[in-house]
Amino acid sequence: MVIKTRIFGEVTIDDEKMINFPNGIVGFPELTDFALIHDAEKGNQGGIRWLQSVQEPNFAMPVVDPLVIRTDYNPSVDDELLKVIGEGDNLLVLVTITVPTDLKKMSINLKAPLVVNVDTRKAVQVILEDDFPVKFQIYDILKANQEAAQAEEKK
Repeated sequence: MVIKTRIFGEVTIDDEKMINFPNGIVGFPELTDFALIHDAEKGNQGGIRWLQSVQEPNFAMPVVDPLVIRTDYNPSVDDELLKVIGEGDNLLVLVTITVPTDLKKMSINLKAPLVVNVDTRKAVQVILEDDFPVKFQIYDILKANQEAAQAEEKK
């Protein structure tokens, strides 16, 4: 399938790479079909990818695996909330990134992760009961990770 995007222009996405959010996402219940893409020119810097809406070319959210930022992130999610994505243990958890004008204030939302069942390609956004912040600052962590990766490459 070829989709038009504001950020990447026209992109070809295999049907197997499509992700369906049966209930939409918070604030955008009408957007249900997405593709997970990364900027090929920049590589997969810091694990950052884009959750691109298939229905709305102008809607794409930067997302990241929260374990890249917080290795101790292990929220409790009620199984009832996950029923809509089907059973299975092959789950991918992503969190959205907010990138303000001042990059040093970049943050991730640990309160409302996206849970993707990789086998069914269905996903849901959940609001956690746990005490996780909506805005967890990540600039310094990403910078330290990048510096560590560069030092490792020099070895």
